Amino acid sequence: MSTASFLVLFLEPVRAYLEEDSVSEILINGPSAVYIERKGKLEKVEAAFASEAALKAAAVNIAKSVGRILNEEFPRLDARLPDGSRVHAVIPPLARCGTVIAIRKFSKDLLTAEKLLQFNSCSPSMLTLIETLVKLHKNIIVSGATSSGKTSILNLVSGYISPGERILLIEDASELQLRQPHIVPFETRKPDKDGKGEVTIRDLIHSALRLRPDRLVIGEIRGAEALDLLQAMNTGHAGSMSTIHANSPIDALYRLETCSLFSGIDIPISALRSQIASAIHAVIHTARLPDGSRKIVGVAEVLPLRNGEYNVHDIMRWRTRAIGADGKITGDFEICDYVPSFKEEADVAALPLK
Repeated sequence: MSTASFLVLFLEPVRAYLEEDSVSEILINGPSAVYIERKGKLEKVEAAFASEAALKAAAVNIAKSVGRILNEEFPRLDARLPDGSRVHAVIPPLARCGTVIAIRKFSKDLLTAEKLLQFNSCSPSMLTLIETLVKLHKNIIVSGATSSGKTSILNLVSGYISPGERILLIEDASELQLRQPHIVPFETRKPDKDGKGEVTIRDLIHSALRLRPDRLVIGEIRGAEALDLLQAMNTGHAGSMSTIHANSPIDALYRLETCSLFSGIDIPISALRSQIASAIHAVIHTARLPDGSRKIVGVAEVLPLRNGEYNVHDIMRWRTRAIGADGKITGDFEICDYVPSFKEEADVAALPLK
């Protein structure tokens, strides 16, 4: 069943946007305030619900249809629909404007390298570099802000993994669309109404490491699982990859540091930073620019610590040159005057860097 046909039973006022392929997100801020994201830009639309009671009933019915509970005791819903689209809802009194629902629609079209080039979201040299990083089994983090395209880029990056490798895929909600033949996918589980039965990313990483992975692909790092992934990367599981929310490549490392501290393990910051700098080889940074376009704005190498601080060097990056009267951004992708530390390794493997 498609997202539209599944949700239309409960969300008739926004049916048209559920069925429109160009709409990627629907944001409902109470019964009379509905926004959509179309081609990277947010806009308010005329759609409205009859009342707060009608909107809340829709949210409750969505929860029931996927086996979840949404009520005063459990006022937040985080759910995945049958086609992979995500729904998050918060009801009053937590949401002061009325029931709030966000629907991130599952993309039917797989983002390919050709489409990235067509959209001017990266350069051919960037794709060559990324492919080489993957084939050299470098550990990669895809960073960026919310809705910057991290998951789509991770999907693209993972596509360069050899079909002969065994991939253990771990996600909170299944979004990645890996096409290799030997994939073992896992998905976390929320606790039941009694708070029992939860299975976390950390739990699944522990299992994955005992299942002979060639690669670990983690949908997103949000918490203590960061430390487990770092330890896996530092103990022979090369070529692993994940995403993280961050504003720049170096911020991604600080976020990994913060998330690792959530583990509760007492580890000196100097030792933790050494682990991060050793585990992560490259950061691919994504961004959604003010004109709504999404781009890979940087590919950076993570080098050994310098005086106890992270040392990150851009290999390629996007540079904005001008913003037109219509808000359209123009610029170009630059190859930085920097020789990556793995150049000799790439030369031996006969892999190009650009």
